[in-house]
Amino acid sequence: MTLHILTRTDLADIEITPAEVIDLVEDGYLAFARGRSRCPVKLMMPIPKAERDAVSYSMLGYDGSLEQVGFKTSYRQGSDSAEKYYTTISLYDDTTGLPFALMDCQRIGASRTPATTAITAKYCAREGATSALMIGTGIQGRNTLPYLLTVLPQLEQLRLFGTHPDGIAESIATMRRYFPDREIELVTDVPSAVAESDIVVVASGRAAHPKVRTEWLKPGGLLISVASKGVDGGALGDADYAIATSAGQLGVTGLRLAGPDGDVTIDAELPDIVAGRALGRRADADRVFAFSSGMIITDIPVAHALATRAVAAGRGQRVELWS
Repeated sequence: MTLHILTRTDLADIEITPAEVIDLVEDGYLAFARGRSRCPVKLMMPIPKAERDAVSYSMLGYDGSLEQVGFKTSYRQGSDSAEKYYTTISLYDDTTGLPFALMDCQRIGASRTPATTAITAKYCAREGATSALMIGTGIQGRNTLPYLLTVLPQLEQLRLFGTHPDGIAESIATMRRYFPDREIELVTDVPSAVAESDIVVVASGRAAHPKVRTEWLKPGGLLISVASKGVDGGALGDADYAIATSAGQLGVTGLRLAGPDGDVTIDAELPDIVAGRALGRRADADRVFAFSSGMIITDIPVAHALATRAVAAGRGQRVELWS
């Protein structure tokens, strides 16, 4: 009945490559598409203090490949308070019926989110895509360009828009860590950079840039919104083809993308695309919009891999919580 408590520091330097994370996340989508995993819709509750714009949410899921049950919780006090964002995940081993780990979830989210972006690009970008633009330099955005390059090594132009010097520096450092011979072009004109890029990823909050519109894309362009407020409310409706990681999640976290009738409708879900049951796009010239919202079936395998390696390295505390 021992629970492993793993802090942000315990997990910070545990090595796991972009390719490993991408494989774990893609396997998570496949297991879900094949009915082996379960992932109820995210439960989200806004806090009734308008001046804070605080939010809390939780996710529950089961990974059929690992036979692990996961519970994830997140709380953020205000959209401009990055230092007051707390997220945890707890894992239970369904083969033994015992708890395994309670972990800080920042590293997990910063890994599985760009992995989902990369997988989306792998299946939905037009054939022959050679350029990508990342908008945003927060925790979940700093790994995005190296992850994209891992699945699409043919990308020649890598662009970045950001407003925070530390985030820009960390994004460049992360690229140099995995791809030391590649350079990132910093851009200031967002509409022009969008029009010049085959793949556009928006992970900005209330950022200092015009909200990105699908119509800015070149024919065949792919716009991936990481649940971002930096995307125009009409981006989904203006797309030739629209996908989401989960239609249910879109209905919770993407309501501002709803059309005049209040509906948010898509053409396909990412797990079905990965499983080969749905198309990533209908035609090369389609402007595709993809809405990425976190699914715990992708958190669980990444969390389990990091926890297993951390425990093997002697990290964390062992707590007999139920003794």
